Amino acid sequence: MKQMMPPRLHRALSRLRNAPPPSYDDRYPRVDVFEWRPAGSAINFGDRLATVVAERVLALHGRSLDEETARDATLFTVGSVMHFAKTGDTVWGSGVNGKIPADRHAFDALDIRAVRGPLTAAFLAERGLDVPAVYGDPALLLPTLFPDRFKRHSALPVLFVPNLHDLTLAPTLGLPFVSPLRGWNAVVEQIVGADLVLASSLHGVVIAEAFGIPARHVRLTETEPPFKYDDYARGTGRSGIDSANSVAEALEMGGAPPISFDPQALLATFPHDLWE
Repeated sequence: MKQMMPPRLHRALSRLRNAPPPSYDDRYPRVDVFEWRPAGSAINFGDRLATVVAERVLALHGRSLDEETARDATLFTVGSVMHFAKTGDTVWGSGVNGKIPADRHAFDALDIRAVRGPLTAAFLAERGLDVPAVYGDPALLLPTLFPDRFKRHSALPVLFVPNLHDLTLAPTLGLPFVSPLRGWNAVVEQIVGADLVLASSLHGVVIAEAFGIPARHVRLTETEPPFKYDDYARGTGRSGIDSANSVAEALEMGGAPPISFDPQALLATFPHDLWE
C-alpha cells in the first residue's frame, strides 16, 4: 500500500526542486601570470616561459600558481609585453616592445621589481614610474631553476631559431632550425645541443647565452625593430645589440660577447609577497 506524503513535506520538497541554483562566485583570488598569445595561433616558446619561470620559482619555495591569495593580481614576467599592463600590475623582468606607440601604454602606476634592461627602465622612468636598477630577462634563470634538466652538449654545429614572424623563412636558410611554436622544453633542448645559435627570436638568443652558448641575433626582416634586442643586450652588460643582416654575415661574426648577469640579484626581487 502506497504511503501518502504529508502535504507540508510535499510542498517543501517541491519548492526545493524548483528553486534556482545558489548564486556564488567560485573564483578565488589568485595571481595571474600574463602570457602573450597571438590570435588564432599557438603560443611561442619564449612567451610560454613567462609562466614556466614563475611556476618554478614558486615551487622551489613550496608555493604554487594555483594558490588562493589575499587579492587578485597580475604579474608580468618574460616578454615584450609592457603595453598590456594596467595600473596596479606587478612587473618582474618584462620589457617594452619597441613597435607599440607610447600612448598604448595606458597605466599610471606599476609595482616594478625588475625590468629587462635600461631602455625599458628609461621609458618607464620618463612616465614618472619608480624603476629599480635590476635588469635581466627572467628566461636567463633557466640554468639556475633547472640545474639538472638541460645539459649543454654538442649535437649540431649551428642552429637557427626564428622569430614567429620569420618562421616561413627558416626552411630557406640552409641551416637546421627549430620552430618557436614547439614546446618550450623541446626548443631549449635543441638550443643546448648547438655549438652556435643564430636567431631572429629574442629568446633564441637569451636561452643560448644563458647556457653559455655563443649566439648572434640575425635581423632577417624589418618586422621587429631593434629595441627589445638592444634592451636585452644592455641589460646583460653589453653596449647594445650588434646584429647580423644575413646568415652568412652571422656565421662570419660568430657569437656576441658573453653576458654579464647575476641570477641571484634577479631572483631576490621576485614578488613572493603577492602570494603571502
